[in-house]
Amino acid sequence: MANMVKLKIDGKEIKAHEGTNLIDAAEVGSIHIPNLCYLKGLKGIGACRLCLVEIEGMKSPMIACTTKVKEGMVVNTKTEKVQEVRKFVIDLILSMHPLDCMTCTKAGVCNLQQYAYDFELKESSFTRKKFGFAIDEANPFIKRDPDYCVLCGRCVRVCKEQGTNVLEFMGRGVGSKVATATDKPLQESGCTFCGSCVDACPVNALLEANRWRKGREWEYDKVSSVCLLCGNGCDITVSTKDGHVMKINAGAAEGSSEKYICAYGRFGFDCIEADSRVTAPMKRVNGELKETTWKDAVETVADALKKAGSNAGFISTAGILNEDALTLKKFASDVVKTKNADTTASLYGSVDTLISGGAKLDSADLFVLVDLNPSQWERVLPAIDAVIRRRVNAGAKLIVINSSEPKISSVATVNINPPIPPLEKGGKGGFEASALMSLTKALMDKGLSGDEKLASAVENASVSEAVEKAASLIMDAKNPVILSSPAMYPASANIALLKGTAVSVPVESNAKGVVMMGLTTEGKSYKEMVSGGLEILYAVGEVPLNNKPDAGFLVVQNSHLTELAKQADVVLPSAAFLEADGTMVDYLGRLKYVAKVVEPAGDAKSHREIFADIAKAMGADMKEAKESETKKLAKVKVKAVFSPFERKEGLDVKVDEMIESVNASVINGSRLLWLKEAAVCA
Repeated sequence: MANMVKLKIDGKEIKAHEGTNLIDAAEVGSIHIPNLCYLKGLKGIGACRLCLVEIEGMKSPMIACTTKVKEGMVVNTKTEKVQEVRKFVIDLILSMHPLDCMTCTKAGVCNLQQYAYDFELKESSFTRKKFGFAIDEANPFIKRDPDYCVLCGRCVRVCKEQGTNVLEFMGRGVGSKVATATDKPLQESGCTFCGSCVDACPVNALLEANRWRKGREWEYDKVSSVCLLCGNGCDITVSTKDGHVMKINAGAAEGSSEKYICAYGRFGFDCIEADSRVTAPMKRVNGELKETTWKDAVETVADALKKAGSNAGFISTAGILNEDALTLKKFASDVVKTKNADTTASLYGSVDTLISGGAKLDSADLFVLVDLNPSQWERVLPAIDAVIRRRVNAGAKLIVINSSEPKISSVATVNINPPIPPLEKGGKGGFEASALMSLTKALMDKGLSGDEKLASAVENASVSEAVEKAASLIMDAKNPVILSSPAMYPASANIALLKGTAVSVPVESNAKGVVMMGLTTEGKSYKEMVSGGLEILYAVGEVPLNNKPDAGFLVVQNSHLTELAKQADVVLPSAAFLEADGTMVDYLGRLKYVAKVVEPAGDAKSHREIFADIAKAMGADMKEAKESETKKLAKVKVKAVFSPFERKEGLDVKVDEMIESVNASVINGSRLLWLKEAAVCA
């Protein structure tokens, strides 16, 4: 950890880590140094000149975003000289900026507006300039209006930092602007529409495309929550007005490499009000699904479950909340009296491979990516892709172990890919396991100690030049983090026993949580249940299943009318994400609170409410699981036993189907359908 230094800023004693710039140091003491171009977490560039400060002993003002703290430094941020410079800068910017603050959507959160207010500038004293740049608004997600741009470069830098590289400066001098390559519209530029540039923009140059006349910032209720649309479980900030979601922004702390959400997480919320929403219970009558009452639907399902008993089966996604998972477990075992309850988490292999976590990505100086293909462009674990690229740009190293060539391998220091001798009985997936055995041997040869069983297992492994180089990088690293597919986690975890931390990364948001809640089968597995043979099959959430299995009776409990729901005997409308509260465990093993930000559509209820209602109809007094119960169960236990995994063909298919299922649930009825149909980000 960096040493602490003491300094004075505006007469206040401040303690800050060595290497901290003056803007961040001042923030520790609740002192704001005006700036437009600085973005916490990125290196200062001194472009706007608003952050000038005077330092005792220095002849001229210094730029706070690039000046590091020193022991005994005395800084003054509001001298007459620096205030005069700042006022001049704001005055000059205003001469080239639309002065429509009364109707501007960013009013209230615009940095330029705030500084103009602070310096009592109603209009510019310079001759007004208008460039008349074309507005880029052909896509349904992000509106770019270069006339509002103050050339701070935040959007350009954040886009480069996360590796998307879409935005760049074009031209020189006052007539320059931020544009895409050859000034193409965003949808033709390779943009992923993650919206990181929108979060970074201090003015109205970049904005959500549909924000016009949908409320001002001070009218919004803002709630911190978690996105449940993929395995990343990103922190989000949800803005609501009049009971509707107006926008979603990245919610991680400023400066964190995890401050990112993808297009699904940012814009997919309109699926909540999609035409495909199920807002009332439905029952099959004379071959057709028709709306019915909750009482009728609950009694119908209760009667069917009573008759089926132990021949009933429950399958669920691994994206439901902990409280829903624990209630479902109790409902199946204690009320229905069946052992057949399982989730899609079992499709990753052994559920033990999911119980891992504890890594700190912001401090990682080396990543080892095993059998994973995170991609911002394909929106598969996109936040991991963004985090790794940001850390690599900050100096971290990357090792990729993959039999294919994922896009992220282009920024890797070492790529370990075929040929490496396969496992004797490896089959598909054998390459990664063989590579991990070789890497384990190379590390032990370099002096890292493991037990005799591990040494014996890797004794005959061959070490290639790439593996040797990877081992050297791990030896030199202070905080290596291994991010692995669940299939390859056992072998990855054994490397972590030698050095570093290993994390198993599923593609569903709460796969780790549902396993911790004990929602793992003691009877028939998920795969066995969807193969048929049950008297009643009860499907919870967006399961990767389009055709009705060979079951006597099908219940689908979901927020949308999916292909499977259309074939059900009873459809029970559940709350969508953002419509129910509870907890989840993200891929790093962190317990997170998921907030309910809007009321469920129509007559929809949370999963646990529905289970409790059916239990009551069956004559059981079952209580919904509470957060206090789930917190006790959500404990991370890392297991590592060397066991090269022989992947089954069926597993690959199911994981792909899960990804497609997650995508479909968000895209269905939403403007994200435009992304899929236009295929602009492939």
